[in-house]
Amino acid sequence: MNVTIENLAPCRKKLRVDVDSQTVDQAFASVTTDMQRSIRLPGFRPGKVPSSLITKNFAKDLEAEVRKKIINDSYKSALKEHKIHAVSSPEVKEGEFARNQNFTFDITVETAPEFELPEYKGLNAKKEMRTVTDTDMDRAMNVLRERTAKFNDVDRPAKEGDIIVVNYNGTSEGKPLTDFAPTARGITSQQNFWMEIKPGHFIPGFTEQLIGASKGDKRTVNVDFPADFVAPQLAGKKGTYEVELVQVKEKVLPEVNDAFASEWGAENLEKLNEGIRKDLENQVTTNVRRSIRAQLLEALNAAVQCELPESLVEGETRNAIYDIVSQNQQRGVSKEIMDEKKGDIYQYASQSAKEKLKTAFLLGRIAEKENIKVTQEEVANRVLQLAQERQVKPEKFVKDLQKVNGFGEIHEQILFSKVIDFLEQNAKIEEVPPAPEEQPAA
Repeated sequence: MNVTIENLAPCRKKLRVDVDSQTVDQAFASVTTDMQRSIRLPGFRPGKVPSSLITKNFAKDLEAEVRKKIINDSYKSALKEHKIHAVSSPEVKEGEFARNQNFTFDITVETAPEFELPEYKGLNAKKEMRTVTDTDMDRAMNVLRERTAKFNDVDRPAKEGDIIVVNYNGTSEGKPLTDFAPTARGITSQQNFWMEIKPGHFIPGFTEQLIGASKGDKRTVNVDFPADFVAPQLAGKKGTYEVELVQVKEKVLPEVNDAFASEWGAENLEKLNEGIRKDLENQVTTNVRRSIRAQLLEALNAAVQCELPESLVEGETRNAIYDIVSQNQQRGVSKEIMDEKKGDIYQYASQSAKEKLKTAFLLGRIAEKENIKVTQEEVANRVLQLAQERQVKPEKFVKDLQKVNGFGEIHEQILFSKVIDFLEQNAKIEEVPPAPEEQPAA
């Protein structure tokens, strides 16, 4: 077998394979023997059908199987001999085929990117020495209080911090807002709608204009829709709302005591504080480690520039777009809005896909060089863990994975995690003071 290789483009090669006539004849003999074992003909015992009858009666099937065998065997041999890492299914263009003569065919395939593996030991990262502060504790406790807050009806004018229940209808240029943004029905008109009086809530400048209003009052509220408004058709326009205040409610936060602690399953307030602190400490540890690992991957990626296989980029981009669209649909973003943003969505998805693929190739090369492997036991344990998290019986989860070839993805996730563990263990990590937290806008 003779193989010549032509580089068609980065990550795309054409292999011209020339198989000599002797190999072709050997393949015919081998496939004929295999067919003799499996074919049943009247008057012959299993496995005893003469090869001449196979050749005569099953000529087309025999030839097809021989071509298939030669191409598959030659392809595997060529990849191994020339150390080609194929990442796509091969495209085959066959030449003339017959007994007693050479068989020449072309195989076009996409390959893994070629790059020099950078120095991956001793990568630099910064570790923020974060601790749980009293402010963190107060913020976490207030989150719990907000979740169990009560809203009591009050007979007084509304003030900042109150919850108000309103009916409203919005227009712009004298027309309903839905004339400009057909999907913005909720922004145009609502009945018994709850909103909090605080800057920026709902539409910037809206709730502040209802301070001082009492139950039954009607007010006209004028707003300027911001440039980045969720309904882009309204961005930059002026809006007018006719608002009726149905009810004023005062938010009452629960007192922090043992009774409050018991509502959250704690024995007393001290135990609740201990639980909160432990959860926050675990969160800090997780976030700091996630930051370190992200820095290492960013440094690794920055050290390599390479082309990537087009088909993989296209496939990964489609997956990223699907995820983005699904997430936005769950958030209630309309199809019309996503259609308007499809250029930005594609650009973001494409960039994300390239970064993901590049990282995968880098981590795969490091795993190969450092002989980092994944055991069957590790895969099995991960499958059991995922089944428990999703509350699915392991047997069903395994069948579901088999349907979508999910075991390969789990294997890859474990492998890459082990490689990142290796990078972290060999990194130069500098401990630094925590960056000041951004204060919420007033």
